[in-house]
Amino acid sequence: MEAIINFFTGTLNTVAWLYIFLPCTIVGGLYLTIRNRGIQFMRFGYAMKNTVGKMFQKQEAGAGAVTPLQAVTTALAATVGTGNIVGTSQAIALGGYGAVFWLWLAALLGMMIKYSEVTLSIQYRERDAKGDWVGGPMYYVKNGLGKHWQWVGILFCVFAAIASFGIGNMSQVNSIVGSLNDAIDAFIPAAEGERKLLNFIFGLVIAGLIGVILFGGIKRIGAVTEKLIPFMSLFYILFTIIVIAAHAGNIGNAFQLIFASAFTPQAVLGAGSGILLKQTIIWGMRRSAFSNEAGLGSAAIAHAAADTKGPVEQGVFGIFEVFVDTIVICSLTALTIICSGVEIPFGVKPGSELIMQAFATVFGARFASLFVA
Repeated sequence: MEAIINFFTGTLNTVAWLYIFLPCTIVGGLYLTIRNRGIQFMRFGYAMKNTVGKMFQKQEAGAGAVTPLQAVTTALAATVGTGNIVGTSQAIALGGYGAVFWLWLAALLGMMIKYSEVTLSIQYRERDAKGDWVGGPMYYVKNGLGKHWQWVGILFCVFAAIASFGIGNMSQVNSIVGSLNDAIDAFIPAAEGERKLLNFIFGLVIAGLIGVILFGGIKRIGAVTEKLIPFMSLFYILFTIIVIAAHAGNIGNAFQLIFASAFTPQAVLGAGSGILLKQTIIWGMRRSAFSNEAGLGSAAIAHAAADTKGPVEQGVFGIFEVFVDTIVICSLTALTIICSGVEIPFGVKPGSELIMQAFATVFGARFASLFVA
């Protein structure tokens, strides 16, 4: 059994990411960027004006739909947090400082991929038996390519369901419980037996809260994320900026480390780090996808429920989503960690402890652990 698990989590996982997903992301992102004339760059102002500029206007959705803001916050709910904090920390620890450069590069292509996914999800969505809007890759494959390609949509559904446990739920709840344990230890260190009991209780409470939200349908999911995600994101951005400002003298050096090690990581980290250029590229791009989900197809399912004027109007939210999630929040996480000067255990897969240590340099360990949790 252990050999089977290692095969799926090790060998097969590496093949899927390195030889399938990353090439498809690069080639597909470049192709879509060229065919759409670099809309994520040429019409970036339009995208921001029609997303940020309209996000806080009063919006109402029709039956079986959510507002455009609720759709984007539902999609962001899966990534803002674990993807930004743990994902970025892991990119730096496992790929070196230069992984941040490749994370940015993947995000620039990811803007176009996410735009295309969201646009197609609106174009080819349909109403279900309850009258709710449903869509996503399985629907735009079926309705856009025809019945002969339905098997691709079925495969997507199967793999997406499996992935929702691995890179979705298990990763998210593991990070939540880990940060809660760190917060508790900062005040009252718990014994092993007490920790197991607490983790069991945390699991039950988290499952209960999520159940209450999910069983309320897309309307309740959108209503909760609409209130939670902007609040959570703005506070996180504010506190990272404070830490970076406190270490402002290290900002220039941080960017120098990122760009210098993007192509020659060992020249900066030393041969003893064991980090090669391939690892820098892979971990940067992997954690970019983990952060913004561009190319995974999952976010398109949430966007399909939006009450919007048309595909392009919602598609620009895909550009905004990747920009805020990866270019803004992930960059702030990386700069907070690097500028703070905390020791980075290269080659070791960290959780949320790196960003906690970085916050602690300004706010103290107790507040940092509570805030991240």
